[in-house]
Amino acid sequence: MTIQQAIEGKLHDTFRVEHLEVANESHLHNVAPGSESHFKVTIVSDDFSDLLLIKRHRLVNSALQQEMQQIHALALHTLTPGEWQARAGKVTESPQCKGGGKNQ
Repeated sequence: MTIQQAIEGKLHDTFRVEHLEVANESHLHNVAPGSESHFKVTIVSDDFSDLLLIKRHRLVNSALQQEMQQIHALALHTLTPGEWQARAGKVTESPQCKGGGKNQ
């Protein structure tokens, strides 16, 4: 099982997921081909209703405790169904990698 598959499975098992996207963005960074080190997660769930952003992120990080030990970066977009609808199903793009200091 890949790390991406593990993330997807844990989030489905932990939350009442209405929408989930887990994108491996490792190829955008200075890592070996095929790496699973950088992920972007967009998760839509009623479980996030009435929770501050930090609490939402803590819940996701807690659910992914094992996976967090194996990855370098996790970008989270934790939304309620209403927030997802208000954004027309879109989240911000991840910023460009600066190459880990190589291009500075």
